[in-house]
Amino acid sequence: MGKMEKGARHRNNTEKNHPGGSKSDTTPESGSGGGGVALKKEIGLVSACGIIVVLLTWVNCSSVRWATRVQDIFTAGKLLALALIIIMGVVQICKGEYFWLEPKNAFENFQEPNIGLIALAFLQGSFAYGGWNFLNYVTEELVDPYKNLPRAIFISIPLVTFVYVFANVAYVTAMSPQELLASNAVAVTFGEKLLGVMAWIMPISVALSTFGGVNGSLFTSSRLFFAGAREGHLPSVLAMIHVKRCTPIPALLFTCISTLLMLVTSDMYTLINYVGFINYLFYGVTIAGQIVLRWKKPDIPRPIKINLLFPIIYLLFWAFLLIFSLLSEPVVCGTGLAIMLTGVPVYFLGVYWQHKPKCFNNFIELLTLVSQKMCVVVYPEVEGGSGTEELNEDTEEQRQPIYQPTACKDKDSEQPQP
Repeated sequence: MGKMEKGARHRNNTEKNHPGGSKSDTTPESGSGGGGVALKKEIGLVSACGIIVVLLTWVNCSSVRWATRVQDIFTAGKLLALALIIIMGVVQICKGEYFWLEPKNAFENFQEPNIGLIALAFLQGSFAYGGWNFLNYVTEELVDPYKNLPRAIFISIPLVTFVYVFANVAYVTAMSPQELLASNAVAVTFGEKLLGVMAWIMPISVALSTFGGVNGSLFTSSRLFFAGAREGHLPSVLAMIHVKRCTPIPALLFTCISTLLMLVTSDMYTLINYVGFINYLFYGVTIAGQIVLRWKKPDIPRPIKINLLFPIIYLLFWAFLLIFSLLSEPVVCGTGLAIMLTGVPVYFLGVYWQHKPKCFNNFIELLTLVSQKMCVVVYPEVEGGSGTEELNEDTEEQRQPIYQPTACKDKDSEQPQP
């Protein structure tokens, strides 16, 4: 089949002829020192990931323009690499190399279908197609969002679907399903088989893709924390921006720290299951809320409006996906649900509990003031005045800052205007 399969057969024959192995077969990672070498590699990998996250956080803190330019460069590099993969796949098909694309061969060695595993596969596979929804978090950064937000979504979803589907078709023209499952980086293995001396292009492309993904997540997730703090559901310091750069530095630092904490686990697929289950749970609740609002408040302004048939179809698929994923992997999905529920006590402590002890408020006030001075941040001005006269009593109460500090004489520590 290929170099990888030949190597695997060679290893199998060697193990049969020399089941006990020999000293000449030992590697630097085998024996008593293997654990130490593996640990050093793991520490080096985690350290490199941490440095990348910190570096990209610094870029996002320094300038919004820098962050968007970095994103454009990495996205262009990733699309060029995927275009190269698709072109090589087309060449392979023209040569007649489509053995594993035939259904009778593709599913030959697969296990019996299980609806729970299929749902879990959808949950993991959809992770690659996500990201378009993050644009909703940065609508304040968009020019004319009512026009550009739908346009960006309608362009990005078909483009990503087209590129990723044909990239996977290209992979199968050169790799068997077993090779795909065994590879830690499919694009790298694909490049090693077809690019020859130019195989180094693929590792660089994978790195660019990773950089772009991390940069995009930092940019969008920090705006989510920023908006939550402005609504009073997170510490109010996260709703501040730098006095000159206008970047949400506290929210970016909070996102960076949260990301670094995720590096404690090396099992990427378990982490994807955690995040995927939680994300889809929130997606479903959001779509259900859209239907409820359309029914209970049909006359409120809706700059962007779609037919209710689409959210209903999505909810049906959503219910199938989550229910069978939970039945297939109850521990993993249950752990993700437990992680999400850790926000409940934070909500009751910070939002629901209004009459906090004075010492608690004084501590939060001091922490907020110190954070302001360290990051040189203030609350942003709201265009068109405060707008408090347009808010009802419930909205005003919801927008009170979490862990509300007492009044402070410092101008920079004034409460944010809704």
